Amino acid sequence: MMLMKRRDFLKVGAAAGAMASLYGCAGGGKASGHVVVVGGGYGGATIAKYLRMWSESNVQVTLIERNPTFISCPISNLVIGGTKTMEDITVSYDGLKNKWGVRIVQDEVVAVDAAKRSISLKAGGAMSYDRLVLSPGVDFMWDEIPGLKSAEAQSKILHAWKAGPQTVALRKQLESMKDGGTYAISIPKAPYRCPPGPYERACLVADHLKTRFGANTTAKVIVLDENAKIQAEVDTFTKAFNEVHGTVITYVPGASNINIDRVGLTVNYTVPNPDPLATPALVQAPTINAKVINPIVPHRARGAGASGWLSAAGLANSADGKWCNVDVLSYESTAKANVHVIGDAASCGLPKAGHVANQEAKICADAIVRLLGGGQPDPAPVANSACYSPVTASTASWLTVVYQYDSVNRKMTPAFNGGVTAGATPIEAASISNSNFRQMNTWFNSLMGDSFA
Repeated sequence: MMLMKRRDFLKVGAAAGAMASLYGCAGGGKASGHVVVVGGGYGGATIAKYLRMWSESNVQVTLIERNPTFISCPISNLVIGGTKTMEDITVSYDGLKNKWGVRIVQDEVVAVDAAKRSISLKAGGAMSYDRLVLSPGVDFMWDEIPGLKSAEAQSKILHAWKAGPQTVALRKQLESMKDGGTYAISIPKAPYRCPPGPYERACLVADHLKTRFGANTTAKVIVLDENAKIQAEVDTFTKAFNEVHGTVITYVPGASNINIDRVGLTVNYTVPNPDPLATPALVQAPTINAKVINPIVPHRARGAGASGWLSAAGLANSADGKWCNVDVLSYESTAKANVHVIGDAASCGLPKAGHVANQEAKICADAIVRLLGGGQPDPAPVANSACYSPVTASTASWLTVVYQYDSVNRKMTPAFNGGVTAGATPIEAASISNSNFRQMNTWFNSLMGDSFA
């Protein structure tokens, strides 16, 4: 059976978003009402824009975001690697405000009262809504890595998994490395934000070290993956680790019990016993003496946790209490009516990534416009997950998959040649190339424009 070409998959994904505009309000009248959107990342910005567009400006939209500008996590690893600047990945909310008429409020939500359809703001006061969309992103669970519980430790041992000041600070730490030094990066158990991101970061750090110190550098990058295997673009990163950067990168799958000494800059961890029949099941690995330690700290939805506003509202209702379960036809919470959750905070079976948040936002926007017009959500939504991963300063790979709604299991399932197929897998690039790197910039600019312009 012939595989769909990558460009055809990308066209299908783009068409999925465009088609929703044709179906908005199907089965109902003209939509009206007030939608409050919390969080101005790819998910929040996209839904704010498309609610205004698809309702023909009849739905009033307020976007609440604590930061004055948006800084993209996608391709922020290139800032750490030194080929992009912070300006390259930063965008304002002016397009949403001036072109689409979205009201922008720079503030934070501290409470949600779903029964009263009201939210409370950090600066004071409350705001009512007809529909609420939460796209808050993630928080980091520092308590899960011994040695990093204090604020002082967290200021020195950086994750840089939210693009911003830590991105610049981690770049400076990398620049301070001398030849022969070690950069240690850890990857939490899935799900986490941007499945291929940690692997591409390891590659770009290795590429930077080889560029600075030469192909025969003795500097090392050690990747401690708490997962048993690479989580995305397996062929690409296997080749990158073993061939492209094989003299610099050491990949350690199944690492656990990671303990970081911020003062001595050492990392201790355990790995599975090479003899699966022997005891203990885990054995202590040699201590890593590192110049830079970059743990990607386990995370959960922002506002989840014992004292979080998301949990207090009863919205963080996944089994582990970290995420929000939703109905993928509308992204409405399974716990609270008239509240929708998209992006990284949602537990919906799709990857946690910027392009996916953009896709979820369009499905959710279409559903809300229909619902506010007295209709019902589209019964067969389609979403596309696509991303490019830089492997060096001038080459990249890509990954894409189309998801369709599985009405039997009520979830989004990878599709194959237009049909839902159990066990269908993403398609990744056949090669790591400069052409892919150039296309990556086009993809990124298109994603930013679609979400914010």
